[in-house]
Amino acid sequence: MHYKDELAEALAAVSSPEKAVFLSLLEIPPQADMGDLALPCFRLAKELKKAPNLIAAELKEKIDGKLPWLQRIEVVGGYLNFYFDPAQYAESVLQNSFSSGSAPGSGSEGQGKTVLVEYSSPNIAKPFHVGHAFTTLLGEAIANLYEYRGYDVKRLNHLGDYGTQFGKLIAAWRHWGSEEALAKDPITELNRVYVKFYRELVEHPELEDEGRLYFKRLEEKAPEEYELWQLFRDLSLKAFDKIYRRMNIEFDSMLGESFYSDKIPAVVEKLRSLCLLEESEGAQVVNLDSYNLNPCLILKSDGATIYASRDIAAVYYRQEKWDFYRNIYVVGAPQKNHFQQVFAVLKEAGFPKADQCIHVAFGTVRFADGIFSTRQGNVVLLHDLLEESVAKIRVIIKNNNPDMAEEEVNSIAESVGVGAVRYTFLRNGRERDIIFSWDDMLDFEGDSAPYLQYTYARCSSIMRLAKAGGIWPFDPNEINTEHLSGDEEQAIIKLLDGFESSVLEALEAHEPSIMLRNISQLARAFNRFYNSRSILHAEDKEIVKARLVLTESTRIYLGAGLAIAGIDALDRM
Repeated sequence: MHYKDELAEALAAVSSPEKAVFLSLLEIPPQADMGDLALPCFRLAKELKKAPNLIAAELKEKIDGKLPWLQRIEVVGGYLNFYFDPAQYAESVLQNSFSSGSAPGSGSEGQGKTVLVEYSSPNIAKPFHVGHAFTTLLGEAIANLYEYRGYDVKRLNHLGDYGTQFGKLIAAWRHWGSEEALAKDPITELNRVYVKFYRELVEHPELEDEGRLYFKRLEEKAPEEYELWQLFRDLSLKAFDKIYRRMNIEFDSMLGESFYSDKIPAVVEKLRSLCLLEESEGAQVVNLDSYNLNPCLILKSDGATIYASRDIAAVYYRQEKWDFYRNIYVVGAPQKNHFQQVFAVLKEAGFPKADQCIHVAFGTVRFADGIFSTRQGNVVLLHDLLEESVAKIRVIIKNNNPDMAEEEVNSIAESVGVGAVRYTFLRNGRERDIIFSWDDMLDFEGDSAPYLQYTYARCSSIMRLAKAGGIWPFDPNEINTEHLSGDEEQAIIKLLDGFESSVLEALEAHEPSIMLRNISQLARAFNRFYNSRSILHAEDKEIVKARLVLTESTRIYLGAGLAIAGIDALDRM
């Protein structure tokens, strides 16, 4: 919002706080009749040693008449409320809209900076359930946000393909595995024996030692165990690839935990040379008392590696390969302590970019009475959720468009159904838990991707009709913005103006819901405008042109926001 920038500069010129202070204080009021921007003066009271209402009155006197686009300024208690000239405001925002092409709110500040985003990271030999969708869809949206602002983004899928659980899986397979079932449906069969292992463990605790032994042999690359592990990994990657292709997600790196196993000795030697390793009950740990954290386990008593040692090795590898600006982990909130420990060990080891390693936590997807668990066998597969969503949309489309070709019905249903699932995981704050409910997940009314896609399609339809009627295209700069001074039009203008800020805030907080909130409000504002104004059949040609420019801008901004979220923007629905 350049008006906000200009206003902050003008306020700083007549008062002691710097421009940055005013920028941080200026806010959009909760109600339109309270102005377009408001300055709460309470935080200035201490510095200026005056009551907030007096500060507001003095600032009004000093700035009044200095900015031509300010229609009026009002003092309300300790607030200074600013009202823009609606026509000038519309002209400024729309000029900026069309000058930015199809990527409004994009930027170039990330040029030359490489950002690594690690997300999805499923465990091999386990089903891809709806819990995995959280990290996958959130991580993809965060990667898209960084890319939108010009960063060189590397998408990393740090596969869970190593650790004691694979020794347990090998043991389970040898006891109860079926070659025939593995060939038919590998993930289902591997999950079946894995669940059985934990159920049998209750009465046969010796299985735990058997699993540890097989993992030790796997670490030593014993031929039989290594060959089984490689088979399980290859079959899992084929199954995962189907999910990723359906969601149009591609990774730059699919290196799993196993890739770093031979790099751990160098990490251990480095920590030892810095006198950071201590022995604790036969294990090797790094003391983190100064960080108020428990010791970080590096090597188990039997010499086996653990998550932390592999993650530390991965950071050193990533720095050497990519010289990253930021190294972001989109991993569930329960792993908060793990990453605190890893980052603390990096600091202790003098790693210069320890503070540029960031854990982006998110909540869990759970049933009302408990969490998903592959050990207990209670999961809802992401494939099943996508299928159900697409099927429901297909029925709606066929009912509304009985003459539509089957191929087009299927194409639209796939885009809308998958988009609905994506939006479900992105629309709320990422640290909020999602209570799984089929009804809630597949509710397409109200705050949903189908609503946004339908609004985009509505805008596209209007512009097609305008083009067919010879009205569009024309130079958007030639319109009379006095025709966009009404409340409905100004509501849209404000949201267009706020889009770039929402992108920047979403990126800074790693919170795509901030950007989605903007385009959701934009869709609602446009539909209110559409229902109260005639666009193509307005009483005056100049009014038609002004409203078409507003419609096209809305279409562009909705398309940009949907693309960042990874949701298809559809010209027809």
